[in-house]
Amino acid sequence: MPTGSHPAIRRVKRQGLYPSIHGNKLWKSSCLLIDYLNKNRPEHCRSVIDVGCGWGISGIWCARTLGSQVTSVDADPDVFPFLQASASLNGVQTTSVVSRFENLSTRQLAQFDMLIAADICFWDELVNPVYNMVNRAVKAGVKHIFIADPERSTFFEMAERCVDRHCADIIDWKTHSPIKASGAIMVIESV
Repeated sequence: MPTGSHPAIRRVKRQGLYPSIHGNKLWKSSCLLIDYLNKNRPEHCRSVIDVGCGWGISGIWCARTLGSQVTSVDADPDVFPFLQASASLNGVQTTSVVSRFENLSTRQLAQFDMLIAADICFWDELVNPVYNMVNRAVKAGVKHIFIADPERSTFFEMAERCVDRHCADIIDWKTHSPIKASGAIMVIESV
């Protein structure tokens, strides 16, 4: 998990690329998601979509540890050089797609066994697009949906709606190593 001071990340920064939609660092909720998935291995993880991927460390972990084919999706194309540097350091590749949550169709989501996301519901304006994307993913038959967050009110607003509509679970989660983090993970299992 390279940080901003890692030589590979510094090389990307020297190219003058700077993400504009908060994809500017490794977010701790990715660590929550990785730790949860490591302790609760999903049954279906052959094809994974990492939405709002940023530097993509959660999807990279899925590719490396679970052998998943990962599609990394972000609205900001400037995150992908950082993601590629991280993937290269881990000896894996992911497919990069530039898209907003609301543009991911049910048909596109139907290609995946698992949807993962970390720190994607950080503005009030994101509650409806994230909730609607989850609705489309459930309709598409995505078997596992995991969204991690440091417990923002916007995340809980979205997640509570998913509890009501899809019987989602909201799980408190903490990690101590390699990075200390705490938050919540919304889990929807349709297996």
